[in-house]
Amino acid sequence: MPNTDSIRSFDLAHFLQTLPDSAGCYLMFNSEDQVIYVGKAKNLKRRVSSYFVRHHDHPKTRTMVAQVARVELMLTNTEAEAFILEYTLIKKHSPRYNIIFRDDKSYPYLYVTTQHDFPGLYFYRGSRKKEGRLFGPFPSSPAVYETLNTLQKIFPVRQCSDSFYRNRSRPCLQYQIKRCTAPCTGFISKEAYAQDVNDTLAFLEGKSAQVIESKQAQMQQAAEALEFEQAAALRDQIELLKSVQAKQFVSVSRDEDADVVTLVQDESGRVVVQLLMIRSGNLWGSSSHFPKHAQFSEPALVLAAFLLQHYAGREIPKRIILGCVPDDLEGLKAWFAWQAGYQVYLVTAARGDAKRWLDLADQNGQQALTSVAVDEAQQLRLLTQLQETLALPRIPMRMECFDISHLQGTNTVASCVVFMNGLASKADYRRYNISGITPGDDPAAMRQVLSRRLKSGVQTGNLPDLLIVDGGKTQLAQAQQQLQELGLLEQVMLLSIAKGEGRKAGLETFYQVGDNDGVQLPPDHAVAHLLQRIRDEAHRFAITGQRNKRKTSLASGLQEIPGIGPKTRQKLLRKLGNTSAIKAASIEQLSAIEGVTQKQAEAVYAYFHP
Repeated sequence: MPNTDSIRSFDLAHFLQTLPDSAGCYLMFNSEDQVIYVGKAKNLKRRVSSYFVRHHDHPKTRTMVAQVARVELMLTNTEAEAFILEYTLIKKHSPRYNIIFRDDKSYPYLYVTTQHDFPGLYFYRGSRKKEGRLFGPFPSSPAVYETLNTLQKIFPVRQCSDSFYRNRSRPCLQYQIKRCTAPCTGFISKEAYAQDVNDTLAFLEGKSAQVIESKQAQMQQAAEALEFEQAAALRDQIELLKSVQAKQFVSVSRDEDADVVTLVQDESGRVVVQLLMIRSGNLWGSSSHFPKHAQFSEPALVLAAFLLQHYAGREIPKRIILGCVPDDLEGLKAWFAWQAGYQVYLVTAARGDAKRWLDLADQNGQQALTSVAVDEAQQLRLLTQLQETLALPRIPMRMECFDISHLQGTNTVASCVVFMNGLASKADYRRYNISGITPGDDPAAMRQVLSRRLKSGVQTGNLPDLLIVDGGKTQLAQAQQQLQELGLLEQVMLLSIAKGEGRKAGLETFYQVGDNDGVQLPPDHAVAHLLQRIRDEAHRFAITGQRNKRKTSLASGLQEIPGIGPKTRQKLLRKLGNTSAIKAASIEQLSAIEGVTQKQAEAVYAYFHP
């Protein structure tokens, strides 16, 4: 509940007089005691006072200031500490007026298992304290997979898992299409394979020119020895290397690590921050970052927010090339030095290769905005078509679909998936554990989950435009009853999806309140595809939750067996699947499982067969 006493007692005039001249962060609260903005300042007195003593041209700032009911301060010793605290507070509260970039994942890398006799190439994300060689970081997962695909075409180094590699008795498809030399079956010598690995490492280190020169020399030698097939293979490899080298935009001046960050904004106010990552003079990849609450915001503020939120806790190159000057540049420099442990150069006047990289980032940013605009227009047309096809009173911008999953009435789970503007909003997905009902009673489960969701929506003011339930008229009636009890029938549109004969896609019937016959759409209808996709996503999300809950309950059942720890339980469940199979297994079958001792097998058997 809002802290009404503190809100009522807040005296703005007195507060402004007591503001300190030190560094720190400030939190602005509205009348409901919700944090609506978090900021940092080198001088809190000057920064916070500016919100209340002058007129603001930007409508977003005016709207925010009008809602401020009180302000809290958090003092820090240095400006760099204020940056850290601001990032932490933004991540904790997600204030509605802060520019927020949602990307908490660590950077992905390309991993080479050089510690093995026949190394492999893999996607990797995690600690850098790992045996072998890591290359990167890359800006996104697709950039790593694209590089892996390119490398596989040029250097036939294996990309299969170690377990797959160890258990091969004959070459796989990758050998047949000349993407691997089948070291698993001894089709290539250790020395020849090592040469492919060394070429791969040299290429990843930015030495593609040297690799090309070496390949050209080998091609000449093969031609002189009349080994024309080998010469032709080397020729094709050289051509691939040259084409990749051209695409990678290799720096001819020096091998360096740098990030290129630029901001692009279109006429509608939509903003994207484009990131290019340069490693060893090569372009590793590009990624687009779309912030929340940044429409028509000043580019300097958006760029500063990205730098702070993106690089916190991540590896930082020594040079970051910027498309514009960020807000509080000097403070950012101090924060980067503190965060990285060395001086980070924030370049705002790029020349030479850096300028060309910056131009490339701008082009990628423009393309990203164009793609988003096209996608949004297509989704709006599809939602308009949905409204017209089902005769809905308005376009459903927020759709929520509910489904129930259980196994013979046990571990019942309900799912709620959310589609905003026609696209899945996975951050808003929710699962509900269902209890207190007759096992297998799906209508009662639907009634319970809808009651919980709608009551919460009434309290928070966050309700769907269109509520979809997976089921026929029975589930529709349950949803209608819940909406009616809360007086939401006029506010929330309702739709149920009944499966067709044989549960075949394309044979569904769509029911609305007051429509006993329902609507059937052609299998190739765009609206039918959209609704099927939403229903299938709810079904997938419910089943995944139910399986996880079942695994948890199975594992908890095995906890009662003396001498059986968590790792042994996992091995039993992974091998046999469920408690019924474990119960039916003999002592010999249990002890045959890798990692399960004879004594443990006897303990498990004795538990189920007293």
